[in-house]
Amino acid sequence: MSKLTTRLTALQYRDFRLLWMGQLVSTIGSQMQYTAVNWHLFTLLKGQVWQFTLLGRAFSFNLEAFGLGASGLVRVLPIMLFALLGGVLADIVPRRKLMIAADTFSACVALALAAMTLGGYATIGRIYLLTALGAAAAAMSTPARQSLVPNLVPREHLTNAVSLNTLLFQMGTVAGPALAGLLIAHFNLGVVYLFDAFSFAAVISALLFMRFRGEAANAGGRLNFGMVREGLSFTYHHRLLWSTLQLDFFATLFASARTMLPIVADTILRVGVRGYGLLATAQPIGAFLAGTVMSLRPEVRRQGVVLLISVAVYGLATALFGFSTTFWLSYILFGLTGAGDTVSTVIRGTIRQVVTPDHLRGRATSVGMIFFMGGPQLGELEAGLAAALFGVPFAIISGGIATVLLTGWVAWRYPRLRQYEGEDKQAAVI
Repeated sequence: MSKLTTRLTALQYRDFRLLWMGQLVSTIGSQMQYTAVNWHLFTLLKGQVWQFTLLGRAFSFNLEAFGLGASGLVRVLPIMLFALLGGVLADIVPRRKLMIAADTFSACVALALAAMTLGGYATIGRIYLLTALGAAAAAMSTPARQSLVPNLVPREHLTNAVSLNTLLFQMGTVAGPALAGLLIAHFNLGVVYLFDAFSFAAVISALLFMRFRGEAANAGGRLNFGMVREGLSFTYHHRLLWSTLQLDFFATLFASARTMLPIVADTILRVGVRGYGLLATAQPIGAFLAGTVMSLRPEVRRQGVVLLISVAVYGLATALFGFSTTFWLSYILFGLTGAGDTVSTVIRGTIRQVVTPDHLRGRATSVGMIFFMGGPQLGELEAGLAAALFGVPFAIISGGIATVLLTGWVAWRYPRLRQYEGEDKQAAVI
């Protein structure tokens, strides 16, 4: 067996390989939709400014920046409402079946977006509504998907599986924005939404062909608040797990520059829609390179320290990105944010899978989902408000600096996180 095959060992397991390949196609489609929605909103809002007077002074409120940021609020509210429900369902019903149902609904949402756009009926309100419905479906599917992975590979290969799933996401976010940029430049935006709808067929087919038919981790369990409370209690009282969730939330809340990319590309860098599509690939390319290194490494030493450094790099690169007015410098700096985020994602994901019992995985994942998905979406709202009031560069720079400072606070507040070295020594630091 070659050294490369050994280090990609999780892909040797048929069911995991099927899910991984299906999810890759679906992720490319979803990232195409994300890119298209942001550009769609930008074109509908472009140039709109609200002028008002307060206490005798004239103020301007940039509606295009706020409208882009508001898309984060539209996505985060369904996550807050449905993530915990999705987590409980992932523990009391078969996870594979739950994923099939949620992904089928997501495909219908994408089809509705395509039909509305191709038919010329798209409005800001309708785009927000369908975006919210898609986020609700993701909130139901994600806990089941992440909780399913430990059932598909042996425990000793779990870190490799988490690394490969992170790599999958980054591959999708490289290909998705690039393809979306090309299609938007030549076709109606509805074509992008149509591609996303059909991409869900790949992951649904993979789930149907999997041999794994495992029952629910809590077979016979009932949906009630006690199950939700148990998941919340476990996550909060596990100090190592809780510290990683806070770190992720703070970083993505204050250093979420992705939603401002249409304005950065069009107004600051002046590269248009094609440049926007290219710039959107920088973060996932950096993430892809870091994810490849993580996937090929047999282990990561001093994982707690590496985690903290990676988040600090993410924040610093974001702040410098806000200063840049040169396309290629912006591209490199935005790529560094992806690299830092990927390293932290792999380590955090491994910690969560290792320390969480199987009967709690769905609920623990759903709590984590509120942090690792809610943070970026609230960050988009925060960035949109800051950009509307003080300008896009200020929003990005201040967010990056805040991330670096908060990373230092987490490192000081949770010494056990600094001491964490991996699964073999976790008992001493939990």
